[in-house]
Amino acid sequence: MKWLIRYFFKGLRALLGPIILLVDKLSTPRGIKRSAQEQQQVDEQTRKLALYQFRTCPFCIKVRRAAKRLSLNIEKRDALGNPVHRRELLEGGGEIKVPCLRITEDDGQVRWLYESDDIIDYLQQRFA
Repeated sequence: MKWLIRYFFKGLRALLGPIILLVDKLSTPRGIKRSAQEQQQVDEQTRKLALYQFRTCPFCIKVRRAAKRLSLNIEKRDALGNPVHRRELLEGGGEIKVPCLRITEDDGQVRWLYESDDIIDYLQQRFA
């Protein structure tokens, strides 16, 4: 019975995934406008961030849309299709759960932030 449920949800994801991505692409939010110098400073700060994600995960899409609204250029790492990124997420964050924001602090410490709402709150507080 477990295999039936598992394959049902895999099939559902395979069917809905492209639809979700298309809707996201067609309704991409506009980013905030900054001067070139301000955007360069923000880009410098976002180099210390990496978003571990699955492309069709609704919560990951939510975080990507928030980053787009804030005009943030955050590196996206596919934790589903890339075994290196998946291993980094497991070893660094402790679990394979997305979305997860890897934050490298100024002192070199690395912090892993899970939960889409927490990630969005962090981004808004830091960059809005």
